[in-house]
Amino acid sequence: MTRRIERALVTGGAGFVGSHLAELLLAEGSEVLVLDDFSTAAADTVAELRERPGVELVRHDVTRPITVPGRVDVVFHLASPASPPDYLRLPIETLRAGSLGTAHALDVAVRADARFVLASTSEVYGDPEVHPQPESYRGRVNPVGPRSVYDEAKRYAEALTAAYRRECGANTGIARLFNTYGPRMRAHDGRAVPTFIRQALAGEPLTVAGSGTQTRSLCYVDDTVRGLLALAKADLPGPVNLGNPEELTVRELAEEIRAAAGGSAGLTFVDAAEDDPRRRCPDITLARRELGWWPRVSLAEGLARTIRWFEPRREPTPEPSSVFW
Repeated sequence: MTRRIERALVTGGAGFVGSHLAELLLAEGSEVLVLDDFSTAAADTVAELRERPGVELVRHDVTRPITVPGRVDVVFHLASPASPPDYLRLPIETLRAGSLGTAHALDVAVRADARFVLASTSEVYGDPEVHPQPESYRGRVNPVGPRSVYDEAKRYAEALTAAYRRECGANTGIARLFNTYGPRMRAHDGRAVPTFIRQALAGEPLTVAGSGTQTRSLCYVDDTVRGLLALAKADLPGPVNLGNPEELTVRELAEEIRAAAGGSAGLTFVDAAEDDPRRRCPDITLARRELGWWPRVSLAEGLARTIRWFEPRREPTPEPSSVFW
């Protein structure tokens, strides 16, 4: 089934991924209602959204009930702190966004008879023992570690979404997003790509967490939001992995960014974060088969686009620098 989306609600729509999703929806001819409390949104992204025709931007905390007048065809629930410094700074808020926020967004979808799409995360797999990670893998998560506020918030959100599907007949889909990167990431959000780019452009050493042998798979943001839209237009309940199955080490990523950005300094190694996953790579067989989706933007091209976006926005690196991913 391919559904027509005349009006979409995007919670967390002023954030990095949410703003790109809103932009894609506009390009598809949809009206977009963006709900965001702006706690982790970049000011220039918010300002840009305000200027876009077809976007209604509303400040709202999703942990409070959501009232949406008029028609809604799809509810995309992205509202949550997503970078480690943010969710470590806002642990209770992160858990509430995953619990109360998901319930309130689901209630909107049920009342409007709308499709509901949850933006979950590869973090539900924790530090995996199965590689690459298929959707059937149940994960290996520390429920009381510092990262658990994000991991368990998303795991609960998935459970709640599945319960609404079973008990309320809600039309739901769950997407597990793997490491997404691209323009509009905040330079100091603590994740590897913006940190490495900022440091390389400043001619400073790139700070690599741990040994740098831990792996990640990076998906360019345009590909990620295409996947979310494909899931919205389908009836697949998921969960479905949306990520790039090309795996590389964090050290390799640092070296690639340094070369692409013209950096000349070396690498500096810092302590790894607690519960930092050693390997992370999606099995996207389901997304290919059911959604006809796979990443199209190569790492080289995606990094080039991201670096071009960061170049006029370069700024000095604060000390000390912490890197997560």
